[in-house]
Amino acid sequence: MTRSQHPALASKIILTADERKPYLREDAFNGVICFSHLRWDFVYQRPQHIMSRMSNHYPVWFIEEPVDVNERQARLDVRRSPTGPIVVVPCLPVGTVLERDAAEKRLIDLLVSETGLERYLLWFYTPIAMPCAPSLTPVATVYDCMDELSAFKGAPASLQLAERALLAKANLVFAGGRSLYEAKRRHHRAVHLFPSSVDVAHFRQAREALPEPDIQRAIPHPRVGFFGVVDERFDTGLLREAAAARPDIQFVVIGPVVKIDRTELPQSPNIHYLGKQAYTDLPAFLAHWAIAMMPFALNASTRFISPTKTPEYLAGGRLVVSTAVPDVVHRYGGSRAIRIVNACKNITSLSSFVEALDDALEQSADRLTVEQAADEALLGMSWDDTFEQMHDVVLQALDRGHEVSDAQ
Repeated sequence: MTRSQHPALASKIILTADERKPYLREDAFNGVICFSHLRWDFVYQRPQHIMSRMSNHYPVWFIEEPVDVNERQARLDVRRSPTGPIVVVPCLPVGTVLERDAAEKRLIDLLVSETGLERYLLWFYTPIAMPCAPSLTPVATVYDCMDELSAFKGAPASLQLAERALLAKANLVFAGGRSLYEAKRRHHRAVHLFPSSVDVAHFRQAREALPEPDIQRAIPHPRVGFFGVVDERFDTGLLREAAAARPDIQFVVIGPVVKIDRTELPQSPNIHYLGKQAYTDLPAFLAHWAIAMMPFALNASTRFISPTKTPEYLAGGRLVVSTAVPDVVHRYGGSRAIRIVNACKNITSLSSFVEALDDALEQSADRLTVEQAADEALLGMSWDDTFEQMHDVVLQALDRGHEVSDAQ
């Protein structure tokens, strides 16, 4: 298909071309095509952190999962995100899985042809995009595995098979946590551990006297807060019981509710759901909490998670009370800034959770000690460093013809 046959798509692609600050090794690859299960404007997480930094140096095409449209022809919506990457949304008519996969593949093939990219990386956050890949010819393929998606509620049955295909295709696998690293290294010889990191400067603002957002101002103190996605990983029962046990504590929950019925959310005068808030505004909310919490359920969907909010809370100078998520225990179990709650047979003890809240609230008054403990836990962590290390590993792989040994 020629550019003249697709003027709308071509014009959007032309408009997105601009200059990038190149690396000295800019000849290694000249762009990145990234497939993500998370939408760019959803909660700001690992894909946005990595790809926004990547886009400072290379064109990045961030391809979201398809959306349904009541139209006859498949098309791409293309837009520039404020932080750099070009966000691409395949819009597909209703059809069978095979028909939709074929339509999406044609669109992605056209996109690659129109951009003129010749030495590009394929970067996957989701194996479900594998049907788009057969005719693409990247210089290397990276699987940045941030979650065990097959364990999540509503995961398609084909996901595990797709991941096996992706692991067979990938030259490099990056694991977002220790548990994922241990699981994936059994299936690939070039797995590298890159745990969740943090934009310290952004969240460190919460240590200052920031103006409080209007939506939170009327909530009494003391406040225990959470920001993130509220889904099947969130222990709604634990929150309900904790709120009943401590009616004097205000529980603030920020984030979108997905994959669970809103009627499942506990309702109490001291539980406050503030909905999704902009990433840029999170430090202002955090600045007015006494402590932070991570009330995750202990189940298959949390077995492999490495929550990005852990270091974000710490960078904001807040003690954290967390259930015993394996990666949190492994990485922060010895930290003075984290209170990890006891569990028995994957059931978090309410009494232990409440006791940890009480202890953290009491200790939170000593800001200097809390911030020192948080800084100790954060030592050496930053998304800038994580990106640079990932970039170095990719260049080494290209130098060695993808013959990269296990990094850990």
